[in-house]
Amino acid sequence: MHQIDLDEARQQLPALLEAAINGEEIIITRDNQPLVKLTRLQPDRTEGSAAGRVWMSDDFNDSLEDYSDEIP
Repeated sequence: MHQIDLDEARQQLPALLEAAINGEEIIITRDNQPLVKLTRLQPDRTEGSAAGRVWMSDDFNDSLEDYSDEIP
């Protein structure tokens, strides 16, 4: 993580953007207080990206014998 003052960040914006694109996290500060975090966005999820990570029981759709809509 890299910290830089707002005034310096204004002068070095292209380099800071490049660093963020390459995975570095940059914190921009004012008066030594964190103000902005500059990070690369994560790519959107794509269909099938959880393949092999999700499990569902074989009896998921079986009826529940003791299920009742009545409130006790």
